[in-house]
Amino acid sequence: MTRALVLDFGGVISKTLFETHDLSERALGLAPGTLNWRGPFAPESDDAWRAMQAGDISERDYWALRMRETGALIGETWTAFPDFVGRVRGTDPAAVIRPEALAAIQKAREAGCRLAILSNELDLFYGAGFREKLPFLVDFDLIIDATHTQILKPDLRAYALVTDGLMIAPGDCVFVDDQMKNIRGAERAGMQAVHFDVTRPGESYDRALGLLLMQKVRS
Repeated sequence: MTRALVLDFGGVISKTLFETHDLSERALGLAPGTLNWRGPFAPESDDAWRAMQAGDISERDYWALRMRETGALIGETWTAFPDFVGRVRGTDPAAVIRPEALAAIQKAREAGCRLAILSNELDLFYGAGFREKLPFLVDFDLIIDATHTQILKPDLRAYALVTDGLMIAPGDCVFVDDQMKNIRGAERAGMQAVHFDVTRPGESYDRALGLLLMQKVRS
């Protein structure tokens, strides 16, 4: 029986912007500690993050706010997410890819599992040329990006794009995402799901691989 590892991109495959404030501050010429929004790493001090988690604003709304605030610090106005991400991440996106993600992708592939990405904003946030800078993406059988489909998780149709594209049953997919609402959507779609804890990436990938490879052995 074929199994599939289905990953979100931002936060799951790449490090979050919260984790790379030091890199961003250097890239923008800001003093250390200037960027003090910490999202899941310090939710008690990030009102906008808590509002997003409560469903009061969308994830895109949250990042639009941070884009405006960060641009204002250096007197720039960014109107597109790739401008924001490009300025704070620089020209080497491979430097912020999680090593735990690369290891898990390799293990899944070696075990004969399929690989898919299901993202709400891959090209929207990073720009159309971003994928070409990440050679490991050629290992993926399918990349579904709501930038183009306009079907955002947790809409059940988003998960169906993966299962239809891979021609695989939902129950044979292990889905990994750092947003609980998307995890609940995957579970409603019939997938096994792992809520990715960005503060403990290794443990999260261990859980995902445990589900994926245990079922692979049983089948």
